[in-house]
Amino acid sequence: MGSGAGTAVAMEGIHASVDALEALFLEEVSLDAAAAAGAGVDVLQRAYEVRLERLGRIKQMEAQLAALKARDTAEAVELQHAMTPPNAPLHERTYAEMSAVEEIAGALTVSSPAAGTLTTQSRRLRSLPLVLDALSAGIISWQHAKILADETDGLDPAGAAALVDHFLDPDATNPARGAAAGELVPSRFRAKVRTWRERHHPESLEQRHAKGVADRRMEYAKDRDGMAWLSLYLPGDTANAIWNRTTALARGLQGPHEPRTLTQLRPDIAASLLLAAPAGTARNANTPDEETADETTRHNTMGDNTMRDNAGIGTVPTPKADVLVTVPVFALLGATDEPALLDGHGPIPASMARNLVAGGATSFYRVLVDPRDGAPLEIGRTSYRLTKAMKQALRVRDSKCSFPGCNNHSLDNDTDHLTAWHHGGTTGISNLAQLCPKHHHLKHASGWTPTAATRNEPPGWTSPTGRHYKAEHHDWEPPQWPQGIYRRLEGWPDEAGISPPDDPVWDSFYAVPPVLPPDPFPEWHLWLDKALSVP
Repeated sequence: MGSGAGTAVAMEGIHASVDALEALFLEEVSLDAAAAAGAGVDVLQRAYEVRLERLGRIKQMEAQLAALKARDTAEAVELQHAMTPPNAPLHERTYAEMSAVEEIAGALTVSSPAAGTLTTQSRRLRSLPLVLDALSAGIISWQHAKILADETDGLDPAGAAALVDHFLDPDATNPARGAAAGELVPSRFRAKVRTWRERHHPESLEQRHAKGVADRRMEYAKDRDGMAWLSLYLPGDTANAIWNRTTALARGLQGPHEPRTLTQLRPDIAASLLLAAPAGTARNANTPDEETADETTRHNTMGDNTMRDNAGIGTVPTPKADVLVTVPVFALLGATDEPALLDGHGPIPASMARNLVAGGATSFYRVLVDPRDGAPLEIGRTSYRLTKAMKQALRVRDSKCSFPGCNNHSLDNDTDHLTAWHHGGTTGISNLAQLCPKHHHLKHASGWTPTAATRNEPPGWTSPTGRHYKAEHHDWEPPQWPQGIYRRLEGWPDEAGISPPDDPVWDSFYAVPPVLPPDPFPEWHLWLDKALSVP
């Protein structure tokens, strides 16, 4: 049935937002009067600030109206069900719901599929009261609410509640760190939610990845203007490596005599690589185009040479791209199957991370994490103080351009001193941040100023009007410890369990460079292919 109390609260919030907007419009009128009277007020600056404040209020009202729409959509279907006799046949109940969806589509002037999607999302949000309350209060947007509805789909009620509590309940056992959910642009918020979901999903990422590998495919779709879309569904490390390689090749081609943009060069390079004929299969340049030899005869004539030349086509090589993988040390040792993080992609199975280590990825950089809190620990201690290693450490800490809302993961990001060198700033990681060229120039040409950073946290930002934006850093979590593990370093008790985080013995642990064994299961992908081939 409907929830009159919930609707009443929602309307109170909307009325408050309307009153706040009206006050800002009245202030704008008073500014015009002050300007006409020659009052000593910076009218242009305040008018600019008023418009920013109005945009914030409008954003809040849009969220409140979206919550009301979602509530009414879900309750309309519930009321239709309530009006259907309990003993009605299944097909009558089905048609009653279809009728309600069609009426919702008519009321909103949207298509039936769009109304169906809205109904599904709205009913999902009704089962997540904390999300609907945050939307009603204008704390998150409709986009954020949809992300939470999507990412909790498939989780049991306890798992869905835990995910929502992590991001929306400040009193949760382990609340999200850094910028609040509503302060993150939707794409960044989805990345954080998905990372948390992958880590806490009741079914391990290894199992879900095995199912995904079996479903890998290529898809082709025609488009307008003589164009088409070609997409690949691949394991994350392979797709990430393809993207990095085409991007690197595209940058290498750019220059004063290259008219194509980076965006145009990527598909051109991919097409060139895919369509290049394998050795031994290229036609003779002197062969006339009207040759009509039977294709089967030509294939047979080429014989074993073609088969030998094409023998490696179906084998996917180990990615050679310059990538960082943040991997819990016990997962790297094969003691747990906790997910690792692939830079620019997100969570990957531990077995994939181990394969990258053992598979000869020459530009692969393993990043260990602190067993106490999950923060990045080191990137190879032998080269940590080198400039290149510090840049890699920044990539791990920031993961992208540190400017609020920017999603630029490009390797072209600049390393910027937060406090300028000529103003006494150091070159330590706590005084450095990643900035894309656009926002690097903006920092030096406007009033946008970064706040302090740390070894594990990127800077926040303050706008010229004084608005503060918190850092969008990772939700580091303590790694999973394998069952029954004991301390084995010199001077540690043999069977005393794991030391508490403040035990001084950790200092001696970190003073010893880690020596990692080889991948305990280097042929995992061969086993996986065989396992997936069984009917």
